[in-house]
Amino acid sequence: MALPTSYLTSGKNLSAILDAIKEAQAPDKFTTRFLESLDFKSATDRLIIGVLKSLGLLDDVGKPTDRYFRFLDKTQSASVLAEGIQEAYEDLFKTNTNANKMSKQDVMSKFKTLSQGQLTDVVNENLARTFVQLCALADFEGSRQQNISQQAMPPTEAENEVPRVPKADRIALGGLHYNIQLILPESRDPKVYDVLFRSLKEHLF
Repeated sequence: MALPTSYLTSGKNLSAILDAIKEAQAPDKFTTRFLESLDFKSATDRLIIGVLKSLGLLDDVGKPTDRYFRFLDKTQSASVLAEGIQEAYEDLFKTNTNANKMSKQDVMSKFKTLSQGQLTDVVNENLARTFVQLCALADFEGSRQQNISQQAMPPTEAENEVPRVPKADRIALGGLHYNIQLILPESRDPKVYDVLFRSLKEHLF
């Protein structure tokens, strides 16, 4: 089941915490002490650390990831958040590609099915609430457009590079380059090869 195990029991500070993160310099490690330095000191606020890990903004030990640093760019933070949500709740988006538009009750029903009833009602509701509140702050259309543009990017120079013929093996005629391959006949008589190479030199060089 590709559903996160982290959730918020109260989302009233979610938007404020994410805004504060964007305003602050990224820490070496995101700890409760760092969160408190942002003026979020309650036990319910600390649950955000697990959520950030689920979203791929922090690694398992709390170090900011590349996604975290991209999130700090306010011009793309909402689409980066959507990217993390889609990854964290992958199974939900497999059942509905527009899961971000679902109501909390519909999300709870899907979570109950996906977990095969293993979630308690309280956990299910907290998970669903956290998902819906995160989605309200994310830009899913921007995330999709970014993915499309990345897929449509032209090949890199390395991908376009073709095998190059050594300069000595290339003939330049009128600004054009021609690669010439000569298939030699099987012969033990060296005169045969002398004639071929002499003719090649006279006509092409």
